[in-house]
Amino acid sequence: MKRMTLSLISLLFATGLAMAQEGSTAVVSTKSGKVSGIIQEGTMAYLGIPYAKVERFMPPQPVKKWSGIRKCDHWGPMTMQQQNRPMTEDQMSENCCVLNVWTTDVKAKKPVMFWLHGGGFDSGTSEWDPGMCLAKKDVVVVSINHRLNILGFLDLSTCGKKYKYSGNVGMLDAVQALEWVRDNIANFGGDPNNVTIFGESGGGGKVGTLMCMPKAKGLFHKAIIMSGTILNVNTKAMTEELGEAVLKELGIDKKHVDKINKVSYQDLYAAGQRAMAASIGTRRPGTPMMWGFGPTPDGEVLLKQPFQPDFADFSDDIPLMIGTTFNELQRARYNQNITLEQARTELLRTFDAETDAYISAFC
Repeated sequence: MKRMTLSLISLLFATGLAMAQEGSTAVVSTKSGKVSGIIQEGTMAYLGIPYAKVERFMPPQPVKKWSGIRKCDHWGPMTMQQQNRPMTEDQMSENCCVLNVWTTDVKAKKPVMFWLHGGGFDSGTSEWDPGMCLAKKDVVVVSINHRLNILGFLDLSTCGKKYKYSGNVGMLDAVQALEWVRDNIANFGGDPNNVTIFGESGGGGKVGTLMCMPKAKGLFHKAIIMSGTILNVNTKAMTEELGEAVLKELGIDKKHVDKINKVSYQDLYAAGQRAMAASIGTRRPGTPMMWGFGPTPDGEVLLKQPFQPDFADFSDDIPLMIGTTFNELQRARYNQNITLEQARTELLRTFDAETDAYISAFC
């Protein structure tokens, strides 16, 4: 397996939210129907294209075809997540499987870069990282929204075959989006045989997870992971235990598991947090390992967790570039003030004889 280590990878994304500019884009045909977009900073942007329809806890399905030209001129909804402000269904919804495409030439055959946003499998949106700047570097950029947290990773498989894949539907969404790229990206000027998946933080973790998912084999050809090497230590036994604990919190028995589909998202999320505390434990932010509502290694959809110690064998020929952001998840040591000597003591565990040189580089 080819590997390259970098101290920093420039993603070349624009910062902040992109604003639409006047102008029209080419109308592009997809397998589901025709789409039009908007002009964003010299690129053609097609925002909020639906790539899958979803039913709660079920694998994604192809979208229904539409007639006419669908205007893809604004961001689609992010998945349901905890927010500190009210949001409309157009902004946040369980029906969140949408993607965005940025291109400068629909007649070209450019490399494709497929972005997976951060948020630790719990939160986030593609809206954080508009792709105009990168698209100007002679590539076609695709970014996606998909199911996260308890909606994407609640393992109810002990309740019967219907829910066999419920613990991984969030990552199956990503596979469905890659299939959409395979089937449609040529019409946007992209080469479906030259796709690089990349992401930062939780998005980097999603890249590693795709490298362990047989359904994703052949849908991408290179990978970039930035600050996404956190170890997901979920096991099938852990996620099954957590799934049963959620049902217990909701007062639903396995025979009537379908009742969970009528539970509001807020009640479902709250029950999930209580269930974690009562069963496998709640993860503390900043710890090097992750568990809870995240991908489940089941031997079929997900063969293994990435970086334990490597990836699935079928990804051995995928060139991989690994880098890091600066001080990922280390914001002011979570508001705990420490002295320089206390910092030196902690740094010694990692840098040993190089600790003073490391400190000198920052002081």
